[in-house]
Amino acid sequence: MPVEMKIKGLMFDPVSRMPIVILRAKSGDNLLPIFVGYFEANAILQQIDGSVAPRPMTHDLLGNMIDALQAKVERVVITDLRDNTFFATIHLDRGGQKLRIDSRPSDAMALALRVKAPILVEEAVLERSTATGDEGQIDEAERLRRWLENVDPEELGRYEM
Repeated sequence: MPVEMKIKGLMFDPVSRMPIVILRAKSGDNLLPIFVGYFEANAILQQIDGSVAPRPMTHDLLGNMIDALQAKVERVVITDLRDNTFFATIHLDRGGQKLRIDSRPSDAMALALRVKAPILVEEAVLERSTATGDEGQIDEAERLRRWLENVDPEELGRYEM
């Protein structure tokens, strides 16, 4: 059963300097860090900040197209984690017709923020994201998760939600 998550913050990994979206279970302490690209982080940040671009950005365009097609984003779901890559789907309802669209998690999250749809993560993804490597080595996501459990909220910056 999927777990509803909220974006807790957007930050840069202190080691790799790559952007990371931090998801936290709406009820509970589960954290899920997802590394994203710079452009995707910017799209998410614009939605968090409520910034308005002079012309529609990609996620604004997607939201406008979905609305023009008389559909609604019901939810986005992070569905899988394979080879350190997350997968997601966007769930649409168009007059009772249910549609599932394959997506990158970063795009799905940016769209969900724009249209105010819930973000869910499959329990299996949460379980796999905390798994250790074959030789007991802690993977990068687990290292980050442990750091996040002890980080001062001020260190996450002004984007904490």
